[in-house]
Amino acid sequence: MLVRCALLVVFSLLAATGCGGRTTPEAEVRSLIERVERAAQERDARGVLAEISPVYRDAYGHSREDVARLLRGYFLANQSISLLTRIEALDFPADDEARVTVLVAMLGRGADAAHAWDMNADLHRFEATIVREGGKWQITWARW
Repeated sequence: MLVRCALLVVFSLLAATGCGGRTTPEAEVRSLIERVERAAQERDARGVLAEISPVYRDAYGHSREDVARLLRGYFLANQSISLLTRIEALDFPADDEARVTVLVAMLGRGADAAHAWDMNADLHRFEATIVREGGKWQITWARW
C-alpha cells in the first residue's frame, strides 16, 4: 500500500517546465500533471523522476531516491497502469511556489493477470508543494 501511495504522489503532483512561448505558472503545472500521468501509464520511471527535486522530502520521510525505488518496483509488479487525475485546488502563495491538491484514481494490473479481470483500483487525495528551481518547476514535498 505504501508503494502505491508513493507512486501516486509522484504521478499526480509533479511540477511543470516551460514549453516555449509564454505560459502561466498554472498552465505549466497543469500541463505537467498531464505529462506525468502519461509517463506513469507508459511505466517511464525516468520521465517521472526528472520532475522531482533533488531536495524532495515527503511528509513520511521519503527522499527522491526512495521514490525512484518505489516507482521501479511498482512498474515491475504492474504491467498495466491507468490513472485519472482531478485537480481540486491549485494556489500560488508566492511567485515561485504552488500548492496543489489532486484526486487520483488508479487502476493497475499485474503481469500475472494479463488475461484476467483481476485488477487493483484505488482513489487517493494528495497535497504537494511545487517550487520553481532554476527556471524549472519541481515537486519538493507531498502528503497523502
